[in-house]
Amino acid sequence: MERLEISGPEAIEGLIGRSVGPTEWREVTQQMVNRFAELTGDHQWIHVDVERARTESPFGTTIAHGNLTLSMIDGFRDQLITVTGGFQLGVNYGWDKVRFPAPVPVGSRLRALAELVASEDLGNGWFHNVTRFTVEIEGGEKPVCVADSVGRLLAS
Repeated sequence: MERLEISGPEAIEGLIGRSVGPTEWREVTQQMVNRFAELTGDHQWIHVDVERARTESPFGTTIAHGNLTLSMIDGFRDQLITVTGGFQLGVNYGWDKVRFPAPVPVGSRLRALAELVASEDLGNGWFHNVTRFTVEIEGGEKPVCVADSVGRLLAS
C-alpha cells in the first residue's frame, strides 16, 4: 500500500489533494468496546449490553462508540502517513468536522483512507496540516467516520 510520505517542508505543497490507502482491515471486537467503555465511563447499553442490544437495538447487536471509531484513526494513521525527514516534531492539534454517517456493529471490520486537504506554513517553523480520514466498514455503503485531523509539524 502506498503511503503519504512527507519528506520535508518543501514537499508538503505537492502532497495536498493526494489520497492514500486503504489500510489493512481491523476487526472491532466486543472486548475493544468494553475496554473503551471502562476507560471513558460511557456504559450506554447499546455498546456494552449484548443481550439487550440483540433484542432492543435496531442494529440487532452492540455497536462501537463513535469516539472509539475516531480513536482508531490514530492506529490507521501509521499505515497511511510517514514523515521521513525535515521535521523534528509532530503534534496533534485537534479535530474538525467529525461525522459518523453509519454505525459500527461489533464484529465488523474497518479500514481507512487519508487525504492531505490543506497545509499552511505558519512562518515560525511550524506547518499546520489538515488530513481527512475516511473510515470504511467492510460491505458498507457509507463510511462510518469522516474526520479532519489537524496536526502541526515543526521543521528541523
